[in-house]
Amino acid sequence: QVQLVESGGGLVQPGGSLRLSCVVSGFTLDYVAIGWFRQAPGKEREGVSCISLTDGSTYYAKSVRGRFTIARDNANNTWYLQMNSLKPEDTAVYYCATEHDYIPAGVRTSPANYDYWGQGTQVTVSS
Repeated sequence: QVQLVESGGGLVQPGGSLRLSCVVSGFTLDYVAIGWFRQAPGKEREGVSCISLTDGSTYYAKSVRGRFTIARDNANNTWYLQMNSLKPEDTAVYYCATEHDYIPAGVRTSPANYDYWGQGTQVTVSS
């Protein structure tokens, strides 16, 4: 069992920045990928940024490319999503999730492929 706890969401003005955190813990930390996903009201959950721990492959949704960055803190099993130049359309509940099924290359980006999920943190971009 893997536990994930997100934090860092909140209200921010357009053009502002937020850094989301995801703390990963559990008996076996053998996940092969981790991703950030978001879901706005009435919309499907979508991949925002995902990274493979096997080969380092990264994915950024076109809508966030150049603005968002996924990174890690090796000391405390914490992953971050740095979000800059935020737009109103970034408003959503953001989730982190881990993938535990090995693939030789690349990274999966569909929510259906991820196994363990955090509780989500609300990000609202509004003036």
